[in-house]
Amino acid sequence: MKVLVTGFEPFGGEGINPSWEAVKGLPDEIDGAEIVKHRLPVTFRGVRELLPRLIVRERPDVIVLTGQAGGRPNVTVERVAINVMDSKTPDNEGFAPEDEPVFEGAPVAYFSTLPIKTIVNALREEKIPAGISNTAGTYVCNTAMFTALHTIAVAGMETRAGFMHVPYSHEQALDKPRPSMALETIRKAVEVAVRTSIKA
Repeated sequence: MKVLVTGFEPFGGEGINPSWEAVKGLPDEIDGAEIVKHRLPVTFRGVRELLPRLIVRERPDVIVLTGQAGGRPNVTVERVAINVMDSKTPDNEGFAPEDEPVFEGAPVAYFSTLPIKTIVNALREEKIPAGISNTAGTYVCNTAMFTALHTIAVAGMETRAGFMHVPYSHEQALDKPRPSMALETIRKAVEVAVRTSIKA
């Protein structure tokens, strides 16, 4: 059993991205499964080029993608990714797409194939605030989730995959009145999501 877990580099002027800080703190093995950790760029082009190569090379059984959703008060497990890139905020390469498809000719959307409700319940059992989100947005996080699920579908793989957003870390919220969560709690949340997905 192999699990690919990804987080993102910092963006939007932040010094860290709690998704990657959490992912890189994971053990190399969880419940007997090999954990492959990778940091993704916050760029539409980079994610669409890198993630398919990574998935085909590693051929993981499970993929848990994570990203920062500053302003959300809890961990949110995403239900769906849509075939749209649209953002007034440029990515880390300065690109700000408007109503562009992630992939031409691809389906309009993909649903997560992770056990999203079971993950949320497991997180709550660990006293970690969590819920299901019905929109991954139209920024790079959505593009990553869509790219992963589309790659799996096109390749005919049986890999289960999905996305989880995490709040700001306490460090990031020191100078802004926004909801935040301790980095260790975020790391634990990612580990719980991985452990739950392995068992599904």
